[in-house]
Amino acid sequence: MASAHISEVYNCTAEEFFKIVVDYEKYPEFITGVSSVKITKNEDSVKEMEYAVSIVKSFKYKLKVEEKTPSSVVFTFQSGEMFKTMKGAWAIASQGEKCKVDYSIEATFGMLVPSFMADQVVKVNLPLLIQNFKARIKKIYGK
Repeated sequence: MASAHISEVYNCTAEEFFKIVVDYEKYPEFITGVSSVKITKNEDSVKEMEYAVSIVKSFKYKLKVEEKTPSSVVFTFQSGEMFKTMKGAWAIASQGEKCKVDYSIEATFGMLVPSFMADQVVKVNLPLLIQNFKARIKKIYGK
């Protein structure tokens, strides 16, 4: 199993950060490696979606997401290529005009996925993901 966790303080409110996290179909505009996100089921705070990603190689997978405005987004793997299991969460805590975000992910991979690729998908891209969100906050909110 590959896992990663990171905490970061962002220059926006928890509500502002939450809005960016749940705007899934915009991810290809600002998250490196995400080619497309298509919401396939939308029921209030529970959504299902299909991601197309290109990190080392191209692959697709489906996630189920549960949202609690504005404090958390929890995701679980439903089906797809490369992963056997995946789960993770965004935990968002208000700090006045800023917010502290804890992001965690755990994944297991199919037998044909080399360990360097598993590490690339889960750990190596995490700092890049954080930078992608910081840039998005600056673009959307000017902060």
